[in-house]
Amino acid sequence: MIDHAAADDFSRLKAITFDLDDTLWDNSGVMQRTEQGHVDWLTEQLGAWQRGREEPLTPPIALSDYLRERQALARRSWSRRGDFSWLRERTLIQLLEESGVNRAAAHWWAALAMQRFHSLRILVKPFPDTDAMLERLKGRYRLGSITNGNVAFHRLPLARHFQARIAAGEMFAPKPDPRPFLAMLARLEVKACETLHVGDSWEEDVLPAIRLGLRAIWIAPPEAETAPLPRGVTRLSRVTELPALLGEHQDQ
Repeated sequence: MIDHAAADDFSRLKAITFDLDDTLWDNSGVMQRTEQGHVDWLTEQLGAWQRGREEPLTPPIALSDYLRERQALARRSWSRRGDFSWLRERTLIQLLEESGVNRAAAHWWAALAMQRFHSLRILVKPFPDTDAMLERLKGRYRLGSITNGNVAFHRLPLARHFQARIAAGEMFAPKPDPRPFLAMLARLEVKACETLHVGDSWEEDVLPAIRLGLRAIWIAPPEAETAPLPRGVTRLSRVTELPALLGEHQDQ
């Protein structure tokens, strides 16, 4: 389904930026599997290491404690609230030390657990035809990605299509902060009026984009309200509808 505001014109378009999670792939279940998986891995591997050293076993970390302490750390370290890898690793260190693991071992095992986290985090499945769509678009536009997530995007095959990639939390400016959008415009060497941003979040993708003068594509869920869209915003059901939309305008 394509629903767009009147008077949209893509003839000046030079660049397209994309959100990642729930825009290029379905992220449902990925984080739950990744969260549980790296904590289970830590419990198993740390326990085996401690048994081999004839040390007392560290109790498993409860996900509820992990989440609570991570959120508390984010409140205390506001500038890093979107740096999810840092928050997770620092929280793991804290919980391990509180359980009696010495500081050096806590740092080591937290780092290893985060390696496991990232190996699970990249097990995403792009929506059908997404790779082919990006292959087609990169021949005509400069492509960039802007995400609040901490997926190691450079390790995914889709990353080869992108000229620039920004993890907004790692620059201490998670969306809807305008800074990752402005940084992307600079990296792609384009103006806001020459750029289209594509994302699934109204608050984190669409609103900051149009406030800066970019055009926006909203990958809206079926249950989303169908109120009239602001100028410069187009609603799609699937990201792979994008080439047809751009083709419509280019053929006029």
